[in-house]
Amino acid sequence: MKVVVISAHPDDEIIGCGGTLLKHKANGDELFWIIVTNAFEHQGFSKERVESRQLEIENVKKQVGFASVHKLDYPTMSLDSNSINKMIPQISSIFNEIKPEIIYVMNRSDAHSDHRIVFEAVAACTKSFRYPFIKRVLMYECISETEFAPALPENVFQPNYFVDVTIYFNKKLEIMKLYESELGEHPFPRSIRNIEALATFRGATIGVEYAEAFQLIKFIDK
Repeated sequence: MKVVVISAHPDDEIIGCGGTLLKHKANGDELFWIIVTNAFEHQGFSKERVESRQLEIENVKKQVGFASVHKLDYPTMSLDSNSINKMIPQISSIFNEIKPEIIYVMNRSDAHSDHRIVFEAVAACTKSFRYPFIKRVLMYECISETEFAPALPENVFQPNYFVDVTIYFNKKLEIMKLYESELGEHPFPRSIRNIEALATFRGATIGVEYAEAFQLIKFIDK
């Protein structure tokens, strides 16, 4: 199977579905990574930070085993409704090139506007009559964004698809530590302790040690 994961920002993919991606890889599936935003010096990021971010991406690519990484290079924290018109054909082109069967994308109602914009663009590229190769589309939860969405019924992340990642969880944490600048100490949401706590909770839901949870929004069996 060919699997695509979309990150609004590098680290979303490991937080949300790192163990699942490692499980796909162990099962012989091909993994592809789309990163929508990037950090640039003109935004105020130091040259060192811009360079270190690229090194993080390369190291994560190697550790997970992605076949390719596709960078769309939108300035981080600046996506808006105008970005969608440009983004949709870019994502469409990548999907038509790879022909993935499974898509992992961030939750549609995350607190970060970049996440919401990316979801809308990806969703536009999952129509079955244009992308007949896509069989599954799943939203993943991203600590520090999903749980901070406004507490309204339409924003609730409703997990209905769970993956046992117990034997891959330690490696997920090792890879997450490559994003050192994104991690903090508990009670900072993006902490190793919190990532472990969520995986423990999701695991208890299905009777395993560690799990990742998704909201399945499309499953085509043909």
